[in-house]
Amino acid sequence: MKAQSLQKFRQFTLIISMLLFPITIWYFSPYLIIMAALQHIINGSFIVFTLMFIFGMFFGRLWCAFFCPTGGMSECFARFSPKEPVQGWRNYIKYAIWFVWVSGVIICHATGKGDYTIQPFFMTDHGISVSNIYAYVIYYGIVILFLIPALVHGKRANCHYICWMAPFMILGYKFGRLLHLPQLKVKAEASKCTGCGNCRKVCPMSLDIKSLVPNGEINTAECILCGECAGACKNDVLSYGISCRKEK
Repeated sequence: MKAQSLQKFRQFTLIISMLLFPITIWYFSPYLIIMAALQHIINGSFIVFTLMFIFGMFFGRLWCAFFCPTGGMSECFARFSPKEPVQGWRNYIKYAIWFVWVSGVIICHATGKGDYTIQPFFMTDHGISVSNIYAYVIYYGIVILFLIPALVHGKRANCHYICWMAPFMILGYKFGRLLHLPQLKVKAEASKCTGCGNCRKVCPMSLDIKSLVPNGEINTAECILCGECAGACKNDVLSYGISCRKEK
């Protein structure tokens, strides 16, 4: 698939994901998984987060680029604040949030009561998340939650700083590297690079792609494999490839 066609497809899938978000939002809920854990229920979000970890073992954070509704919102909000988020310690905020939250889920499972059951549609209306006025209030509250960091800190700030889903894929990616599993990567031919910087300008995650090219691949957990950098490169330095190499 050509780079331009790939990006059109990516934009299309993100738009579809955003349109479906009122239906699917509970399947990404960090709150419902705790409520279900107290009743020993394996709910929809538990299943989705598990699949994200498994998906990450082979595809890293590709989900973030093509299918994540909140990622799509973040890219839309970036039109109002295109500045680049500050890289550094703030990127670790999401890991702290994730650790505290997952610890709570484990405790709830340990202290919960009843036999274990699997209920993918737990607390939904026939599988639909937002089905009443109160759910819409929660829905728009979450939209605002993702809007504010994007306006203050820039494009995909939410993915950098507060996303509770990203660590599942990042840990899956690192576990896959540990097991030497074949993984999708953005590969780089450093000898072709002229240092034009086009890749950095288009990266939705504000990564300094040019500085990563000498590594032979974009080997950072913040890369979401969107392919924007490959599409912007006029010298075909960057392209998708499969890697089984160990983490350096």
